[in-house]
Amino acid sequence: MPVRTSPTARQLRLGGELRRMRERAGLTSTEAGRRLGTNQAQISNIEASRFGVSPERVRAMARNYSCSDDALVNALIGMTGERKRGWWEEYRGILPAGLLDLAELEHHATSLRSAYVAHLPGLLQTAEHAREIFRQVVPPLSPPEVEHRVSHRIKRQSVLYRDKPMPYTAIVHEAALRMRFGGPSIAARQLEHMLEMTDHDDIRVVVIPFDAGSFPGSGQSILYAAGPVPQLDTVHLDTEHGSELLDAEAQLERYRIVLNRMENVALSKSASRDLIHGIAQSLKGE
Repeated sequence: MPVRTSPTARQLRLGGELRRMRERAGLTSTEAGRRLGTNQAQISNIEASRFGVSPERVRAMARNYSCSDDALVNALIGMTGERKRGWWEEYRGILPAGLLDLAELEHHATSLRSAYVAHLPGLLQTAEHAREIFRQVVPPLSPPEVEHRVSHRIKRQSVLYRDKPMPYTAIVHEAALRMRFGGPSIAARQLEHMLEMTDHDDIRVVVIPFDAGSFPGSGQSILYAAGPVPQLDTVHLDTEHGSELLDAEAQLERYRIVLNRMENVALSKSASRDLIHGIAQSLKGE
C-alpha cells in the first residue's frame, strides 16, 4: 500500500479516532498490533493516516478494542477508502489545503451551525460580495487567485441545494449586516440574497443586534459541523493565519455552549428577517 504524503483532514480524523479507540481500550500500539496480527509500525502508520485502512480492518480494530458503539464504528467505516474526488479536488495545488478541508467537512456534515461578527456566512454570500472580500486579503491576491477563491466559495454552497436539504443555522451580528463591501448596491443585493435563502425551511439566519450587548465568541468566526455521530462533530475556526479544526470532546462542548449563548441573545428568525430587510432597504435608498 503506497504511503500517503498529504492526507486530508478527513483522513487524519479517521486515524485519530482509531487511536482514541485503542487508547480507551488501554492498549499500546505494540499490543494492538499483536492482537491484530500485525506490528506496531503498521498500527502507527494507520493512526497517522500514512496508510489507508479497509472497512474490515476497522471492524477488526473495534472488536479487538472492545468498542461496542455500532453507530460510531459504522460512521468510521464510512470514512475509509482512498480519497474520493470531490469537486474541491480540482483546486488542490491552487488554493490553500485548509479551504479544501473546509469544503470536504461541509460536504460530509449532517448539519451546520455558524457564527459571524464582522463577515457574512460564506455559504450565503453572493459572488460579487465574496470578490470584494478576497480583494482585501493580505498579502494581496492576484486577479486569477481572487476568482479561484470566489468560484470555490460559490461551489461550497451546493450543500444547501441537495435533494435532501441539510439544516443550516447562521448566527450573524448586526455589524456584519452593515458592512458595505463593494458599496451600497452590492451590500443591498447581498442582504436580499440572504433573505431569499432564508425562505428555505432548513436555513435559519438569526441576528444579534447591537443592543444585545456583550456575548461570548465575538472575536472569531465559528463553524460547527455535525458528523454522523456526535463523536465525529468538528469545529472549524477561521483566523487570519488560516483555518483550525477542533474535535476533542471538551472543545466541542465549549463551542456548543458558546453557540447556544450567542443564539440566546439573537433575535428570532422573523425579527432577524425584518432587521435584514430594513438595512437592505436603507442601502437601496442611498
